[in-house]
This record gives sequence, C-alpha cells and structure tokens, in this order.
Amino acid sequence: MTDLTSNTPRRGSGGRRRSAEFHFYFVLIFLLALPFATVRWARDVMTFRTLDLRGPLARAWAEADRTTPLIFSA
Repeated sequence: MTDLTSNTPRRGSGGRRRSAEFHFYFVLIFLLALPFATVRWARDVMTFRTLDLRGPLARAWAEADRTTPLIFSA
C-alpha cells in the first residue's frame, strides 16, 4: 500500500496557460459580441422592466468565453 502522508502529490496549477493567439481571438470575439449583447440586454430590460440582469459586458464576456475555446479545440 502506498503511503501518501509524507510525500503528498503536488496539485497542478489549475488550468492551461493561454497563448497570445488565444487572447487575440478572445478580444476579437468579445468586441464582435458586444453590440449584439447590448441589444439583447436592452430588449430584456424593456421586456422584464428591471435592471437586475447581467449587463452587456458580462454577456459579451460569457459569449467570448464560450466561443473561443471552440476555435482551438477543432
């Protein structure tokens, strides 16, 4: 049986280091998603009559965060 109490395995740093190319595409997609996210946010504000929604920056950031890894996985 292995004794892990004295020499515990090290944990990884968490995630992969993202390259400059990844950041370039992320910024590009973020800037393209920003006008569409703003229109969607304004429409939702008028529909639900509340400002208690995620703003356009958060929506565009989430869209870029979902889309950019898809480019690098292909």
